[in-house]
Amino acid sequence: MAADEPLVLGIETSCDETGVGIVRGTTLLADAVASSVDTHARFGGVVPEIAYRAHLEAMVPTIERALKQAGVSARDLDGIAVTSGPGLAGALLVGVSAAKAYAYALGKPLYGVNHLASHICVDQLEHGPLPEPTMALLVSGGHSSLLLAPDITSDVRPLGATIDDAAGEAFDKIARVLNLGFPGGPVIDRLAKEGDPKSIAFPRGLTGPRDAPYDFSFSGLKTSVARWIEAKRAAGEEVPVRDVAASFQEAVVDVLTRKAVRACKDEGVDHLMIGGGVAANSRLRALAQERCERAGVRLRVPRPGLCTDNGAMVAALGAEMVARNRRPSDLELSADSSLPVTEPHVPGTAHAHSHAHDHDHVHEISKDNLYS
Repeated sequence: MAADEPLVLGIETSCDETGVGIVRGTTLLADAVASSVDTHARFGGVVPEIAYRAHLEAMVPTIERALKQAGVSARDLDGIAVTSGPGLAGALLVGVSAAKAYAYALGKPLYGVNHLASHICVDQLEHGPLPEPTMALLVSGGHSSLLLAPDITSDVRPLGATIDDAAGEAFDKIARVLNLGFPGGPVIDRLAKEGDPKSIAFPRGLTGPRDAPYDFSFSGLKTSVARWIEAKRAAGEEVPVRDVAASFQEAVVDVLTRKAVRACKDEGVDHLMIGGGVAANSRLRALAQERCERAGVRLRVPRPGLCTDNGAMVAALGAEMVARNRRPSDLELSADSSLPVTEPHVPGTAHAHSHAHDHDHVHEISKDNLYS
């Protein structure tokens, strides 16, 4: 870690976790997270209104905790990065508003970055600089995507994505059918270790010869599993929860890894990065490793704590933006719940932030812009 590497604070509020991370270059200094998942668990899923209120309460304390953990002052920062999309609109708004306020008050450049690109960039904190291009499989509660990134700061290309339910969403729904609570991923992963993944032949979506080679579909699998469970219950039979969990999980990770390795071969890329919350799944990691080794592909997966939503991943991408002299965002930066992955960050105009402490500039910024 060199003292001249960019020191960046990242804020992540796209869903139910308030994440604040601080990195210097590719070295992680702090990763503070305040989660509201226990509150949402009572409702069986994330409630947007609860999420953004939780972000409001947690934001300042979490930033202060991260700065203390990193042993730096806010004035030492070289930039502030924030997830500007995609995600829940209200939740994103809290993070973006906080980042703009800190950036303006401190006179620091602001970088609105893409949530999905951040999930890729976080791997730099564990395994060093990303290869170029990087092949990434991102799997979470809201996304299942195959992405090719020649340049993580400016060029991210979607190869395939889910056409219905994301993988993590399917885990949550099946856990609900099995009365396992929320979130579903961790408990299904745990129970599956005690079950037989070959006991039930659940379908593999979009794996036919005429199907899109890199797209995903888990809605049909979810319905098949739910109907299988309902039939057992209707017949008065006990549902073998562990076998169902193992067979369902195997169907998901089989498709994910098969398509990801195929994309690496087709694109001539000799490595695969897996990120997103579902990347913490132990069976996905094991099967990906097995298939990558067989195909001569090197696998990069961050530790589980960096796979779920966190501020470190946002700071990592922000630091890369600074290092590559990417143009900062304007203070007019807005939250964009549908920000496309092809936009790794939201650059401002050429004069962005050049007058951060010019008092005349204050009159150019309305309250609507500052808090939009």
